[in-house]
Amino acid sequence: MRILLWHVHGGWMDAFVRGRHEYLVPTTDARDAWGLGTGGRDWPNVTEIDPAALRETDIDVVVLQRTEEAAAVAELLPGRDLPTVFVEHNAPRVDVPNSLHPFRDRDDLTIAHVTHWNALMWDCGSTRTTVVEHGVVDPGPLWTGRLERFGAVINEPVRRGRVVGTDLLETFGTVAPVDVWGMGTEHLVGLDAVSGLGDVAPDPMHAALAERRAYLHPNRWTSLGLSLIEAMHMAMPVLVLATTDAARTVPPEAGAISTDVTELTRAARLLADDPDEARRRGLVAREAALARHSLTRYLRDWDDLLDDTVTRHRRTRPTPAGLAGHAVGGNAR
Repeated sequence: MRILLWHVHGGWMDAFVRGRHEYLVPTTDARDAWGLGTGGRDWPNVTEIDPAALRETDIDVVVLQRTEEAAAVAELLPGRDLPTVFVEHNAPRVDVPNSLHPFRDRDDLTIAHVTHWNALMWDCGSTRTTVVEHGVVDPGPLWTGRLERFGAVINEPVRRGRVVGTDLLETFGTVAPVDVWGMGTEHLVGLDAVSGLGDVAPDPMHAALAERRAYLHPNRWTSLGLSLIEAMHMAMPVLVLATTDAARTVPPEAGAISTDVTELTRAARLLADDPDEARRRGLVAREAALARHSLTRYLRDWDDLLDDTVTRHRRTRPTPAGLAGHAVGGNAR
């Protein structure tokens, strides 16, 4: 298939574009949020395309990730009624559990939640919904744990604050120093035993993260973090707040998972003091991640959803006369 989507979430895209389709990604000279293209990543199946060229391009399905993208598609592809999936990356923030999804009661798209928690908490009305749980590219069992330090990956920890558990970092820092990677982490200053190491490319970050004794996931309210899943793939033991969908992915034997921060810090002390125990729990973490979040399963689920979306569209929304040159499914695999 030929799939149109914007580069919004790099980690999610890194898995999504590993499928056997052609991925058209709008690209502008500004390389901004509406034209980032590959963002310098090595994605062989991605074709960077000038938004102005889309009007004359055959497209089989559109994958949206921001609500504003629906209007952008209507502007760039006037008169084109294309099969559409909206990827809901986020858990609702307000009026939970009565949060109304912006695409509630729509018959022209499918909402694909990335966790069952999101699907449970969003009221999507009559809009067709499904869940495609995260998959990641396996970085391999890189963990050595040679440093008695903890690692975390948190984007914008100062701005997002309690949502991502920034206030809890110092608590774990009383057990061992905490190193934090991600966008905006350079603003983590004045915290005892907490170091912000900036936004680092995945490969060097994974190698450095794997040297830390355990991975810390202090997020209170979020979709399941891709970095947590990657850390588990690396055979890192994990210390996780048991919120949102974390308990579905993290077995207790993979490190520790609890809403009791005192319980988590006790487990952190055990892992810091006992590298052999940390290694044992990290192997459990890797096994669990491979079972639930493999790239193979993820891409298979997306293939099924895309095929179903195109088939439903053909059956229920026939291509208007005059648009035969842009018929849906013209490049279907």
